[in-house]
Amino acid sequence: MRKLVIALGNGYPEVDFKTQIDIISRVGWDGVFTGWDEANGNAEMAEYIASKGLVYQSIHAPFDRMDKMWEETELGDVIQDRMIRCIKDCAAVNVPIMVLHTIIGMDKHTPNELGLARFGKIIEAAEKYGVNLGFENTEGEEYLEAILERYSDSARVGFCIDTGHEMCYNERRDLITKYGKQLICTHLNDNMGRTGEKITWRDDAHLIPFDGTADWQNVANRLVSVGYNGDLTFELTSKSKPDRNTHDIYAHLDYEGFVSLALERAKKFAQLL
Repeated sequence: MRKLVIALGNGYPEVDFKTQIDIISRVGWDGVFTGWDEANGNAEMAEYIASKGLVYQSIHAPFDRMDKMWEETELGDVIQDRMIRCIKDCAAVNVPIMVLHTIIGMDKHTPNELGLARFGKIIEAAEKYGVNLGFENTEGEEYLEAILERYSDSARVGFCIDTGHEMCYNERRDLITKYGKQLICTHLNDNMGRTGEKITWRDDAHLIPFDGTADWQNVANRLVSVGYNGDLTFELTSKSKPDRNTHDIYAHLDYEGFVSLALERAKKFAQLL
């Protein structure tokens, strides 16, 4: 049966991860995904998630400085090795998917052989350690396209659709259909689309579904059309970006209220499938 999964965090830094997991389990979610504890690994978190009967669906690798992967600099090799260490940690705690970005920066549009070679080494590590890679659509769609095309023969290379990114960063281009054969996971969230003359990170609101301008029946139809039958994973926040008030509608909610509302909407979306 399809699992409903939510990210930890959600804009409540004052709530420790064990309390979050307790609440997520109690209100009825099936699983979670988390970031990566680069310093200590995720073993303690994985053990606690399992103790509550939840699925540990994925770990999101850090995405800062991913642009260096494509540049002639030693830092590019450092970031490459960082991704490989994250893969090893996913394997160590039996998390099946690592989600990663291919780039950061609105002005980046030229993938090259150096970057593809570095990502090739990351993919080799994923194959060695048995971890699936969910390459996420972000700004700079050209980099995603280059990687998914070059390494399409690898059983460990997959696509993670972020519906909010598709709306703003990708200007509502249908990436679910384009990369549907490689789709292995989702980051489901809503926003208001592109709100100004230029796309900015402030447009990436990560609202709860049905609180923005997404056509969720259309999203469901496209997931069905490509035969996606995996978990439904939601990446949401309760807090507005700077100079925005999109999340004022959640201001009255404590952590349990937020994840409970999110679960209600997750079930509503699941029914559309």
